[in-house]
Amino acid sequence: MKFICWKEDLEKVLIKAERITGKNTTLPVLRGIFFDVGEKIIVKSTNLDIGLEMEVFGKKEKEGKILVDGNVLFNVISNIKKNIKLEIKKEDKKMAISGEKIKANIATLPEEDFPSIPKIKKEDEFFLSPQKITKGLKSVWFSASNSNIKPELSGIYIYKSGEKIIFVSTDSFRLSEKSIPIENLKEFEAFLLPTKNIPEIIRVLEGEEKDVGVVLGESQISFFSDNLYLTSRIISADFPDYKQIIPKEIKTTAVVLKEDFFSSLKLANIFADKFNQIIFKIDTDKKFFRVESKNPEKGEHTSDIEASLEGESLEIGFNYRYIMDVFASIPSDSLSLSFSGPGRPLLIKGVSDGSFLYIVMPMNK
Repeated sequence: MKFICWKEDLEKVLIKAERITGKNTTLPVLRGIFFDVGEKIIVKSTNLDIGLEMEVFGKKEKEGKILVDGNVLFNVISNIKKNIKLEIKKEDKKMAISGEKIKANIATLPEEDFPSIPKIKKEDEFFLSPQKITKGLKSVWFSASNSNIKPELSGIYIYKSGEKIIFVSTDSFRLSEKSIPIENLKEFEAFLLPTKNIPEIIRVLEGEEKDVGVVLGESQISFFSDNLYLTSRIISADFPDYKQIIPKEIKTTAVVLKEDFFSSLKLANIFADKFNQIIFKIDTDKKFFRVESKNPEKGEHTSDIEASLEGESLEIGFNYRYIMDVFASIPSDSLSLSFSGPGRPLLIKGVSDGSFLYIVMPMNK
């Protein structure tokens, strides 16, 4: 096996492939990055939950295969200076890397032990903008559960509704939904992407400029383009009927500037108790929206926010972190806060933006 490529072309593939290699595993082979040099120079990595194949642009000199420790290889390549042409070959059970004034030999792993990456037959594939996929995933990823105790909550639920693709996640304490319009979107079965795979799916797809193909299998989903194949396990569980928890009866509404609200929450967190609780006090007669927090070891705080208020007066507590997490998903300058009463969930949306909603449950006093 032998090929020649520029340092930058190899590094941009290794950045993605190395992240997918198995970490803290009893199977050393999963720490490896596999090179399959044939008609193309293909790099592969997997942790058995997610797998990646990407093409490295370069010149093939000799066909062959080799497996090396992904972290070692990435550290070597990333520390080589820019604009260096590299020769990479298999030599005496080592990967020999050479370029201008540099040589490195990396010990190989048994390539025959590297697991095959599942391939899904390309039937009923549909194509999506990678920017829209990553936008949807980023918008709701934060509210998915990181625990596998309830598998149905440990992922992002994705489905088609009319001419929109919908992304939803919940950890039972809060829920987020993002809808993205897509013209001529083909029908597809709803599926659940595992939370732990989302960062790498985003990282891989963000670099793609053209639409990527999507194929669903019984237990896998794959994304593909001319120089990319990414596959992930999907969760075999029924996502809850979340529509029934979206508040239908609103008792109090407040419209606030996002920047003012954000600053007030940051200040409140300094004095929040050990449960991260902050209190909202809304008086629609006296026209004030007050944020309070109290900690017996630190002190207490109050701040009033300018707000347009309607409905009933209310006092209600929330986990500070659950409110702060949503800011990155709402680009609007103003937020609409819709309260459904004491002990009931809060609905947050961007003003004049119907594409995203966030529901968060209150805390008991």
